[in-house]
Amino acid sequence: MKNYQVIKNNEDFRKVYSMGKSRANRLLVMYILENGTDATRFGISVSKKVGNSIVRHRLTRLIRESIRLNSDKFVSGYDVVIVARAGLKGLGFMETESALLHVSRIHGILKRDDKND
Repeated sequence: MKNYQVIKNNEDFRKVYSMGKSRANRLLVMYILENGTDATRFGISVSKKVGNSIVRHRLTRLIRESIRLNSDKFVSGYDVVIVARAGLKGLGFMETESALLHVSRIHGILKRDDKND
């Protein structure tokens, strides 16, 4: 059972982009915005500039799986939009997961006991 929800609505993406805070590393950009609920919602965006549809879908699957496996480590109550950068293309799951956790630590949305992994 997953303990997060998915952002699918374009209006919700735009709200997080315009009102949220962004932090980045060389592979991912993460926007976060408090949503006032107990749920954490994730959205993933991969631009056409990153690659063709096969590459974009692969990166989306890698990011989604990283979120799924680490969803219990995130503080609840945020809308999170993750944008893949071109540097992520060609990298594997371990690098993707590491980049996701790194940018999450920068934002401070990981639970306290998981910051020292």
